[in-house]
Amino acid sequence: MKIDIRPEEEPDYKAIYQLIDKAFGRNNEALLIDTLRKTPEFVPGLSLVGRYCDKVVGHVLMYPVAIVEGDKRTITLALEPISVLPAYQKKGIGSKLVKVGLSKAKKLGFGSVVVVGHPEYYPQFGFMPAGRWNIKVPFEATDNVVMAIELIPGALENAAGTVSYPSPFSEV
Repeated sequence: MKIDIRPEEEPDYKAIYQLIDKAFGRNNEALLIDTLRKTPEFVPGLSLVGRYCDKVVGHVLMYPVAIVEGDKRTITLALEPISVLPAYQKKGIGSKLVKVGLSKAKKLGFGSVVVVGHPEYYPQFGFMPAGRWNIKVPFEATDNVVMAIELIPGALENAAGTVSYPSPFSEV
């Protein structure tokens, strides 16, 4: 299956909304993406679509957030959400979106990415428990679902603290 991965474009927005609604069975994540697109921190090259036969079948967003402890702030990316149309799941589309996204993030100079997700899925890309760097999230989550990856070696070395998500994330 040949999947084309590229940055989203405005004509993709409706298809992304529908894709996320079908993948999650709700539109909270789609509303989050709509809101984040309007912020100055949004990085257009890190909102990617996967297309198959000219149809948007997958989407991933990486958004800048900070790891905060006291006055110290370490900028990282949050990988959330990732979605694939149900009929196209388990075909490697999500994996390709994550790999391309991580590569683009590194090229743009981001040193790390955090994710709250399935502990059996994300380690294949190099994600490790974020507790290794004493990184936490500001909500209830078991240690094994909060993960991080250094895109640049040592990027998280002194990043201990709590991930500070912008307010739109709390609405999901």
